[in-house]
Amino acid sequence: MKIVELYEGTLFECQMIKNLLENEGIDSQLTDEIIGSRAGAVWRTAGGVRIIVSDEFYEQAKMVVDEFEKSRNDNG
Repeated sequence: MKIVELYEGTLFECQMIKNLLENEGIDSQLTDEIIGSRAGAVWRTAGGVRIIVSDEFYEQAKMVVDEFEKSRNDNG
């Protein structure tokens, strides 16, 4: 098993995606939460918070992220 980065964004986005992943039974972790919540916009334009998952769940998790982004773009 290998840990891979799935998504990078704001703390809010990453928490929402983490919840969606949990609903699908996919374990994930957030990294760099402190940086992303304090000054992510200054250091990293994407927000600086990352979601990591096991490589065995990456494809399934990527579909969840793709659906999240699609729904966000459809509503915004």
